Order: sequence, then C-alpha cells, then structure tokens
Amino acid sequence: MTPSTARHRIRLVGAGIASSLSPALHEREAAALGLTDYRYELLDLEAENVPVERTGDLVRSAVADGCTGLNITHPCKQVVLPVLDDLSDNARLLGAVNTVVVRAGRLIGHNTDHSGFLTALRRGLPAAALDAVVLVGAGGAGSAVAYALAAAGVADLRIADVDTVRAADVCARLSAAFPSTRATALPVEAIPAALRTCTGAVNASPIGMVGHSGTPFDVAALHPRLWVADIVYRPIRTELISAAAVLGCDVLDGGQMLVAQAADTFALLTGIDPDADRMRRHLDELLSNQVLATHQEAR
Repeated sequence: MTPSTARHRIRLVGAGIASSLSPALHEREAAALGLTDYRYELLDLEAENVPVERTGDLVRSAVADGCTGLNITHPCKQVVLPVLDDLSDNARLLGAVNTVVVRAGRLIGHNTDHSGFLTALRRGLPAAALDAVVLVGAGGAGSAVAYALAAAGVADLRIADVDTVRAADVCARLSAAFPSTRATALPVEAIPAALRTCTGAVNASPIGMVGHSGTPFDVAALHPRLWVADIVYRPIRTELISAAAVLGCDVLDGGQMLVAQAADTFALLTGIDPDADRMRRHLDELLSNQVLATHQEAR
C-alpha cells in the first residue's frame, strides 16, 4: 500500500475539545502530502458523557472500531497509561502520553510534547540563556516541558505548581534522568522572587487560554533579562506573552510548540515527515479566521 492510498483514522481524546484546531491542522497537511484517506476526528469525553477515569475504555473502543492512531490531550495524558501495551522511553520517563500508535493491534504510547517544546525552543529562541528557569505547571504537559528544558541544558530548573506533591514528583524523576540539572519544587507564591535571579520563564499551565484568562504569576515580576515562553496557543498572544514583549523580553508563543509536536505526531502516525513551516502558516490562518469569526459574531 502506497502512502497516498494508506488508510488513516486518527482520533483526539480529551475533555472540552470541541474547538480544537488539530483536525483542520492535520487534515490540511495530509491533503498537501497526497494522503487521500486521512480522517482526524474528536472523541470528547464531555460530548460522549464519559468520565475521565474511563478514558482507557474509550481508547480501546475506538481502536476496535478501526482507529489507526490517537492523540491524547488534557486531562487524559496520564489516566490512559494502564490500557497501553507499551511505552516509548520518553513516555515512560514522563509518565504521560499524548500520542498512541496502533501497530498490529498493540497500543504504543509516545510523548511528542517534550520533543515539540524542545524543537520550538531551539528554533524560536536559539540564543536563550539556560542558567536558571522557572516553569509553571507540573501536569502532563508541564512534565514534558520540564524534560525538554533539561534536555536543552537548563542548569537550574524551578518547577511551580498548585499541587506541590506533583511538582516534587516531577523534580525527582527529572533529577534521576538528568543529574546535571538541579530541579527543585517551588511554591507558586515564590515565583516572583525566583524570577529575579532567573534567565527564563515558561508557562505550562492552562492559565491564559480561552476560558482560563489571566496570567500564571504577577507580570510585574517580569524583567527585560528574561526570555518568556508559553505553551498556550489560543490566544496566540496570551497576556503573559504580551506583557513580556512590551518589556522587551524575547518571547516564544504556544503556536511554536503546537506545530512542532503535531509534526512529530503526524510522522509517528503516518511514517511521513510533514512540512512544519507549512503547518505553522496554516495554524496562523486558522487562528486569524477564529478571531475574524469572533468579531463578526460580536457585531
């Protein structure tokens, strides 16, 4: 079977994902590559009235119905683990999965969040100083970003989360995997003080996205010597990124990670390398259309 005639049935599993741009992003790239039988659809736990703890049942059912691969998003990246047959080294280390490859009936979990952020960081902020970085968020995405930052060479990583036990767990696993990175858990109220001696700040929490407005910490703590990254991509210009840009900080928007991880996922699921630059142009188009539609509805 040639790549153009291969059958691909991809599902995105998560909660409250009706407005996800992933279907359009993946299907447009598939069409550009000549994949004529590629479908990317949503499996929304809220729409299906399925509790989060039954994510595994939903995934197994989708595969039984002919699904050839899955993306996994919030809040399912960790609860899906027990139903998988195997994990990539990265997924095992992180304890979270965002991509499931189906091969001969076996479900293999991968994590492209970490590789996506690492690629985005290297492309978008190639000169970023990695001496000391504050990371906000230690959930599935946060742990992946922490791993990427350590892999990039961050010497001093301070991880803040409202769940201090979760932050401490990520620090312990990270220290074992990257002895050269000093990872410490940080109370969220200590973020402003920590930023004074840091060179970078990353938001890997949902704060700032549509429905969760605001900033993950008081932006008065930002200073021009910081580089600032956000994994939120709707809006592409979060309050945090906007405030940092006004100060003259180098910034990295969440669209960079979204496209990089989507490209890695696409390659895993199809065996074909997509054009990441083309995918970024398409993302910008999708986001612009959303803003335009919102403005028209408000009239």
